[in-house]
Amino acid sequence: MIIEPIAYIRTEFPEKFGIPRQSGLARQLQARIIFEPEYRNADAVRGLDGFSHIWLIWEFSANRSTGWQPTVRPPRLGGNEHMGVFATRSPFRPNPLGLSCVELVKVDLSDKEGPVLYVRGADLMDGTPIYDIKPYVKYADSRPHAVCGYVDTLKERTLKVVIPQELTSAVDDRSSLQALVEVLGLDPRPSYHDDPERIYGLSFAGYNVRFKVSEGVLTVVAIG
Repeated sequence: MIIEPIAYIRTEFPEKFGIPRQSGLARQLQARIIFEPEYRNADAVRGLDGFSHIWLIWEFSANRSTGWQPTVRPPRLGGNEHMGVFATRSPFRPNPLGLSCVELVKVDLSDKEGPVLYVRGADLMDGTPIYDIKPYVKYADSRPHAVCGYVDTLKERTLKVVIPQELTSAVDDRSSLQALVEVLGLDPRPSYHDDPERIYGLSFAGYNVRFKVSEGVLTVVAIG
């Protein structure tokens, strides 16, 4: 089977570092899905605006040159314990396909590149190719009582985020600032990093954000 991208997503992440580890964790993150010219047909999205969420099938395009291993070290297990690749959502897979559920904000038919899909909560890098889009169907896709293996034993790691007032003024868009706080609160560091003196850099929405973490508090030290 040969598949080609039907669209590409535009997000605030020019690189992998800092992207939430799952979709929906940072609900303030906004993105646009731009269809390839041959799929820019309003008929192809007829009825989609009646759904609140959609599934995206996409490629871990930044990992094309890497191979795969039968076991990986999930970040949520501290990066020290091995699990089978098919028991994880690792990007290093035999076929590097991702699956994300995102909130559909609107379908814009008036855009010159339309139809354009506006979504929230995407965990994709800017320019990621999209191979298919399907509506989220609650009666079929929701499994409230599902058992989730080792994931059920873990708590999502979150941090208190402190941004000095003099730095918040560097971010012009308030919605971008809110999304940045949400992303930082999810702790973008590798799980095995815990050096309170280390300064990390995150590229987000055109800004270079530098921060450090100590005792559960993430402090932004520069925004440029």
